[in-house]
Amino acid sequence: MHCLDCRTAGTNSPTVGVCQGCGAGVCAAHARITSRSVRRGSLIGTPGEAEARTVLCTVCAEAEAPAAAAPAL
Repeated sequence: MHCLDCRTAGTNSPTVGVCQGCGAGVCAAHARITSRSVRRGSLIGTPGEAEARTVLCTVCAEAEAPAAAAPAL
């Protein structure tokens, strides 16, 4: 599979992951690795939390960026 962003630009780069937002294949240059907190455990007792990584393309990573990063109007 080839990177969608590279293919759109007219080049072919092999993918290293799949965007969890839109499902596009991404190469190492276009992959954005983010972390998210995952809660786990039983319904009884104290749940635990763990950090999990998520692969996003540049478009989805920008769309999911915190509002604080957006320019003030």
